[in-house]
Amino acid sequence: MSTLSLLPLAKPVASTGFHISKDQLTIIVPVAVAAALGTYLLCRYVNKKSCKKSQVNKTINKDSSKVVHSFDIEDIGSKAVYCRCWRSKKFPYCDGSHSKHNEETGDNVGPLIIKKKDA
Repeated sequence: MSTLSLLPLAKPVASTGFHISKDQLTIIVPVAVAAALGTYLLCRYVNKKSCKKSQVNKTINKDSSKVVHSFDIEDIGSKAVYCRCWRSKKFPYCDGSHSKHNEETGDNVGPLIIKKKDA
């Protein structure tokens, strides 16, 4: 019998080699919290700047303080279709531009349709 087989086996030491003292921890925790808070506030600031509320009307009568159209019901005929997306080349009438607008933005705007009731 070999003498090696009689010796007890050495237990492996479970050590990662990474130790943090209490002094180091008192520095690391506040720095990590400050970094996380700073990152959060920076992201909010950047997102607020990049997500400004944009104007709906980008091109129509920009020299006017307010764009207003008025129509008499008698002049409409049997049906009229009006733009609500502000992208129509025939504004205030709808030309279907809302379809492209909705596809690009994920919006769901459609036209305003006014028609006479059948008597």
